[in-house]
Amino acid sequence: MPSYQAPLRDMRFVMDEMFDYPAHYASLPNGEDASPDVVSAILEEGARFARDVLLPLNQSGDEEGCLLEGGEVKAPKGFKEAYQQYVEGGWPSLAADPEQGGQGLPPSLAMMLSEMICATNLAWGMYPGLSHGAADALRHHGTEEQKAAYLTKLVEGVWTGTMCLTEPHCGTDLGLIKTRAVPASGDAYSITGTKIFISAGEHNLAENIVHLVLAKLPDAPEGSKGISLFVVPKFLPNAEGNPGERNGVTCGSLEHKMGIHGNATCVMNFDGATGYLVGPPNKGLACMFTMMNAARLGVGIQGLGLIEASFQNSLSYARDRLQMRGRSGKQAPEKPADPIIVHPDVRRMLLTQKAFAEGGRMLVLYTAQMLDVVEHGEPGEARDHAETLLGLLTPIVKAFLTEVGFESTNEGVQIYGGHGFIKEWGMEQLVRDARITRLYEGTTGIQALDLLGRKVLMSQGESLKVFTKEIHKFCKAEADNPDLKEFVEPLSKLNAEWGELTMGVGMKAMQDREEVGAASVDYLMYSGYVTLAYLFARAAKQASASLTGEDKAFYAAKLNTARFYYQRLLPRTKAHAQMIQAGAGSLMAMSSEDFGLGFEI
Repeated sequence: MPSYQAPLRDMRFVMDEMFDYPAHYASLPNGEDASPDVVSAILEEGARFARDVLLPLNQSGDEEGCLLEGGEVKAPKGFKEAYQQYVEGGWPSLAADPEQGGQGLPPSLAMMLSEMICATNLAWGMYPGLSHGAADALRHHGTEEQKAAYLTKLVEGVWTGTMCLTEPHCGTDLGLIKTRAVPASGDAYSITGTKIFISAGEHNLAENIVHLVLAKLPDAPEGSKGISLFVVPKFLPNAEGNPGERNGVTCGSLEHKMGIHGNATCVMNFDGATGYLVGPPNKGLACMFTMMNAARLGVGIQGLGLIEASFQNSLSYARDRLQMRGRSGKQAPEKPADPIIVHPDVRRMLLTQKAFAEGGRMLVLYTAQMLDVVEHGEPGEARDHAETLLGLLTPIVKAFLTEVGFESTNEGVQIYGGHGFIKEWGMEQLVRDARITRLYEGTTGIQALDLLGRKVLMSQGESLKVFTKEIHKFCKAEADNPDLKEFVEPLSKLNAEWGELTMGVGMKAMQDREEVGAASVDYLMYSGYVTLAYLFARAAKQASASLTGEDKAFYAAKLNTARFYYQRLLPRTKAHAQMIQAGAGSLMAMSSEDFGLGFEI
């Protein structure tokens, strides 16, 4: 079975030394509750729960999977008991509003816990995962009656939530949905339709499941402008607020998936189910984006957790596995062969994992600060600034971290060699679980269009300038620092090039709208690499200043990882820049018929 220890030392470096989280928390309303002692206790207890409770269920849950009997889904053995411990420990309510029974702590703390959960049992983590987003959507857009009926239960974790968007004939293009909502008695609606790929749509972990469902009213406009949002519980709350009558929503089947076998991915049938409108009619997509953006950050954290899990186990294996001798001579003369960690190519793969784990953690915790300010900060310039950065970085967190997450877990299998292909070691499960993260909550292509098309070009580049100005100020302030020259000079050039590439795509797009789609994925990956370069430069600054103190080995390793990133991973930006500039010509030159193979298919 794979092992795991939460990377608390690295978390504390990023939180306390890089981003000064203690001062950040103190600046938030009621931030005194997130004192250093409280934060430390939460991280340590979360690490214990993830390691001791969730990790032992990961492989067994993958092997056992979920079982559908008589419309009821049973999660793998141990999942329900683990969920009860999770609820009893108060984890679901960590960052929720105290008015709904939450603890009122900053969202960033919940995001750190999420990394640990994703690293130890991604499938289990998806059962409570969407509940937070469902609660946020109801908190922002629900009526007072809906909040009273559902929010406290979701916050406490005794009920879970889902997000029901996709249908058999449509995924991202939600304007094509066929699920219908017809007015019924009072303020209720009758919901009829089928949704697919619904994570945790049916299970036995919680006493009720609250579905947030996109549907169309009878007089709805065509397309995405005619989508409304409805809350549809599995059991209708009774007068006491407890689960009452069974609603007309059932699980028709379970998907047979490549990975995350321990989580129930359901086909959900709504047969005249009773639902209630959330938000204004025909504005459901805007309401659902509250939940979708939270889910996108959550999926990015899934990528990070899987990178960390793969790296830790790859490192352990590489230190123990004996294979050949080092090129420069015997490194372990007392043994029949040297451990494979002495070989440069194994180190290349390990350092790739390490750089993406540490860089991804910096990106998540940097973004988490923005989320804290948006959710808890006072209205004003600081919150507006944070909201702009959060909007810009969300698609990068989601897509970039899942892309490099899949790469990193693949490298883990490669480090293990033939053993990586064998189930008992657990490395192939990480690859299978990581593969879906590039797809759900918006594929990499969709996130890239959101970044380049909506966030950057639709704002005339202003959202990007907010971030590139920050990078420029850092580079200018450190221009004469000899310890940072190797980082600041290339970062400054890339930061300028980022703006030039953006302007180039924008100019081309004025003549041909296909240019945006042609450039978008390379643009997102380029953006991700430059963003991590900025964060590694900041990490290098902190590590350089700390080399003379205690824990020298940690800071020296941090500097070396930053150098590896700049020398071996950041050059990928050159290829992405060239592909961005190549334009749409070769992509769009052929008709769909010209893609033929010389025979009918």
